[in-house]
Amino acid sequence: MPTLSAHPAVRARSPVLLGGLTGLVLAAAAGGCLTLAAASGISPVHAVLLVWISLSYCAAGLVAWWHRPDNRCGPLMFLAGAAGFASALGWSGTTAIRTVGQLADLLPLVLILHLFLAFPVGRLTGRPERLLVGVGYVAAVGVQPVAMMLGGFGPDHPLFLVDAPDAGRALFHGELLAISAVSLAGVALLAARRQAGGRPLRRSLGLLIDSFGLGLVMIAVLLVVGVFGGPSFPVVQRVSLGVISLAPVAFLAGLLGARLARTAVADLVVELRTEPADLRAPLARALGDPSLAVLYWLPQFASWTDQDGKPLELPTDPARTTTLIERDGAPVAALVHDAALNDERELLDAVSAAAAITLETGRLQAELRAHVDELRGSRARVIEAGQQERQRLERNLHDGAQQRLIALSLDLAMLEASLGGDSAARTRLAQARGEIATSLAELRDVARGLHPAVLSAHGLDVALESLAARASVPVRLTVRLDGRLAEAVEVAAYYVVCESLANIGKHARATAATVSVAQADGQVVIEVLDNGRGGADTEGGSGLRGLADRVEALDGRLRVWTSSGNGTRVQAELPCG
Repeated sequence: MPTLSAHPAVRARSPVLLGGLTGLVLAAAAGGCLTLAAASGISPVHAVLLVWISLSYCAAGLVAWWHRPDNRCGPLMFLAGAAGFASALGWSGTTAIRTVGQLADLLPLVLILHLFLAFPVGRLTGRPERLLVGVGYVAAVGVQPVAMMLGGFGPDHPLFLVDAPDAGRALFHGELLAISAVSLAGVALLAARRQAGGRPLRRSLGLLIDSFGLGLVMIAVLLVVGVFGGPSFPVVQRVSLGVISLAPVAFLAGLLGARLARTAVADLVVELRTEPADLRAPLARALGDPSLAVLYWLPQFASWTDQDGKPLELPTDPARTTTLIERDGAPVAALVHDAALNDERELLDAVSAAAAITLETGRLQAELRAHVDELRGSRARVIEAGQQERQRLERNLHDGAQQRLIALSLDLAMLEASLGGDSAARTRLAQARGEIATSLAELRDVARGLHPAVLSAHGLDVALESLAARASVPVRLTVRLDGRLAEAVEVAAYYVVCESLANIGKHARATAATVSVAQADGQVVIEVLDNGRGGADTEGGSGLRGLADRVEALDGRLRVWTSSGNGTRVQAELPCG
C-alpha cells in the first residue's frame, strides 16, 4: 500500500501549502511594517516603497530558490528582503524592537551589493568581489553597533555605553561613505565584466545586469546624500528605492521568459518535423539566444564542423559554453550558446531532446558536405600535381631533346659545308636537316601543349595571342584583364581556349571563331564561339570533360551550347582568386 506522503494529492498540495504559509508570513510582515510606519508618522510613500522592495526581494528570492535550489541567488535575494523588513523595525516605539531595526539598518544594502556581484551563480568568484563585500559587511554589521554604543543614535537603547554622540555620528557617517564607496567599486566591477565579456546576448539578462549597475549607483548616491543631508534627501531616497526595486522585477521577468521558452519546445518539435535547411534558426528562437551556433561532430574526420562541413573549434571564451548532444554515448552535435543558459538546464535538455534526431540528420548532411569539400580539394590537388608534372616535362623537352636536335642540325650544316662537290651527299644531308626541323617543330608543339612557357613568362593575353595566331581558322580575340591572375586561373583559362580551338579545327568545319576573355565582379569569363556545324559531344568526349574537371576544381563553371548547323559556344566562369 502506498504511504500517505507518496499520494499524488499530498504531493500536489505540499507546494501550495508551503506557498500559502509563506505568503501569509510576508503579508503579516508587510502589514506590521506599514502599521509601525503609520504609528511613527513615517511618510506613506517611503513606507510603501520600503515594504514593496522587501516583498519583491523576498518573493523573487523564494521563486528563484524553488526553481534553482543549487543557485545561491535565491537565498541572497530572500535575505535582502527579510533584512529590509528587519530594518523597518527601527520605526517601532518599543526600545528593544527599535534597536533591532537600527542594527539592521544598512544590512539590506550590503546584501543587495552581495547579490549583484555574486550573480549569476550566487557565489563571489574573484578576490575584488570578496574584498568589497567583506568591507560592506564589516561596515554594516561591525561598525553599526559601535556607533550605537557611542550614542550615535541617541541614548535610548540597550547598547548605549559611552556618551560620545559626535564620535558615534562621525563613525556612522564613515560607515555610510564606506558602503557608498564599495557600491561604486561594485559598479566598476560590473562594467569591467561587461567590457570583458561583451553585452549579454540575452535581452532579459542584459536588462537585469543594467538594473544591477543602476541600483548600486543609486545606493551610493543615497548614502552620500544621507551623510551631507539637505532638503533633497527625501526625493533621492524615494528615487533610489524605486530603482533598487527594479532588480527583482527584472529577475522574475527573466524566470518567466525561461518558463515561456520551455513551452515553446512544442512549437520547436513541429517546426523540426519539416527538417529545415538551417537548424540553427529554430533552435536559437526556442532558446532565446540569437548568438547560438550549431556544430557537428564528424568521427571520420575527428573534428567539429559547421553545417557546411567547414572545420571549427569549440569555444574557450567563458561567456560562451557548450551543450553536447549525444546518441548511444557518442557525440552528435554541440550547441554553443550564451553561458547564462546554464541556469536553465530544463530548457536546454528539452531543446536538445527535441532536436536530437534532426541534428543527427544535420550531422550526416555536414559530413556529406565535408566529403564534397574533400573531394573538391583532392581533385584540385590532382590537377595541380598533373600541371606541375606537365610543366616539368615541358622543361625537360625544352632543355633536353630540343637542344640536342638543334645541335644535331648545326652539326649537319657544318658537315654539309665540308663535303664540297658531293651533290648526292649534300642532298641527303639537306633532307635530314629538313626532317630534324620538322621533328623540332612537332616537339615544340608537344611541349607547348604540355605547358605553355609563354603563359608563365608573359601572361594570359600574350599566350592567347599566340594560340590565335596558330589556329586553323581566323580568330577574333578580345582580352580585357586588370592584370596578371593567379597561375592556376591563367592555366585553366588558357586550356579552355586551347582545347576549344583544337576542337574547332578538328571537328567544327568552321570558317571563323571568336574568343573573348573579360574580368568583372571577381570572376573571369572565357567564351569561345565558332560558326561551324555544331553538335559537339559534351558527354562522351574526354576533352570537354577534362576541361570541366579543371574548371570545377577551381570552383568555376563550364557550360557548352551546341546544336546542329548553328555552331558551338563554350563558356567558362572562374573566380579570380
